[in-house]
Amino acid sequence: MATSSVFAFWAVAALLIIVPGADWAFTISATTRAHSIVPAVSGLAIGYLGVTAVVAAGVGALVASTPAALTALSVIGGLYLVWHGATTFAHPSTPEVTTAPDGASTWRTLAKGIGVSGLNPKGLLIFIAMLPQFTNPEGDWPVAGQIGVLGLVFTLSCALFYLVLGLTAQAVLHARPAVARGVSRFSGGAMVVIGALLIAERLLAQLY
Repeated sequence: MATSSVFAFWAVAALLIIVPGADWAFTISATTRAHSIVPAVSGLAIGYLGVTAVVAAGVGALVASTPAALTALSVIGGLYLVWHGATTFAHPSTPEVTTAPDGASTWRTLAKGIGVSGLNPKGLLIFIAMLPQFTNPEGDWPVAGQIGVLGLVFTLSCALFYLVLGLTAQAVLHARPAVARGVSRFSGGAMVVIGALLIAERLLAQLY
């Protein structure tokens, strides 16, 4: 696989990653709920690896071309974001540096991260529209393998960016509990809005 294609894809992927969205809101919210941001970032990464596998297997294109399936995915993903955002908004957390890490909480954070990235239909559509453009059907590698490499590049870039974002937010917010509570509530509200927009956008597309 041509190195130039990988770097070209990485440049485009970096621009997509730094644009605030559901992943941003989840990452910042998670910084006030856990001693480590690693479970949240790991969850987002696993979700994107799952999306990569779906696209590489050709299932993603099938879903995107089936209106009912895409609508169902959009509604499920949107409702998940609304539920998670509403929970965060209703129960904003304040950093507690004296509390020992909770294994159950760590797994919950990991699972939520997988849901945020893996159930986001926009992520699936972006992968379907973008990944094939950087593959070469006549190359030495099969297209599925090339998509896998590009998806891995996106996932690693995403993990690195959100790890830095989370650590930075954690360093700032843990020293300011009142601000952390407000940011947690804001992040929850943002997830509710993003989830509602996902649902509305897809339902309107069905009507028109």
